[in-house]
Order: sequence, then C-alpha cells, then structure tokens
Amino acid sequence: MTAAERIVQAQLDAYNARNLDAFAACYAEDVKVYRLPSMAQSLSGRAALADHYASKRFHLPKLHAALLHRIVQGSRVIDHEDVTLDGETRFRAVAIYDVNADGLIASVWFVDEA
Repeated sequence: MTAAERIVQAQLDAYNARNLDAFAACYAEDVKVYRLPSMAQSLSGRAALADHYASKRFHLPKLHAALLHRIVQGSRVIDHEDVTLDGETRFRAVAIYDVNADGLIASVWFVDEA
C-alpha cells in the first residue's frame, strides 16, 4: 500500500467510525474541497472541513461508506463508494484525493451524479 493509499484509507476508516479528530487529521491545514463538474470550491481549510462533517454527517448513527473500487495513481487516489446516511438514504460517491508531500490530503474533488 502506498503512502497516498494509506492516508485515504485512514480517513475512510475514521469516517466510518465517526471519529472527527482522526478524520480531520488526515487532511492538510489548507485542504481544498471541490465539486465536479462545476469545479466550485465548497470548503477551504481543515477547520471548515471538520465543521461540515460534524454538522452534516458524523451525528448520523448509521453513517457508513463502503469502498466499491479504488484506483491509485501516484499521489492521487480515486474512490468509488456506496454511502449510507441514515439507513434508508444511500448514494454512490466518487472522490478524487490529492495527497501532498507531507502525506496528508491536500485536495479532494467530489464528483456529483449527472
């Protein structure tokens, strides 16, 4: 497993455990989060990321992301996931992670469904 894959897996494990501190620690202080195809930046910075996940996701007791497929290309990791929010709401997610030289996620692009 590469360093890029290890940090992405660590954030997925922390997400599924709803461990906000461990999850946020996988991201660079100045992480940028984007949504494709618009390329709109939706979040900037580790604190904003932590606030978002604390208020929108980590309070859900049935929150879980099952990895369907992963592609690793150098410092980039692409995950295709089946995400359950509340036991009934499910969706497929694609995330593209860019890992920096410090081994932290510097950028992530979420691909919206068409």
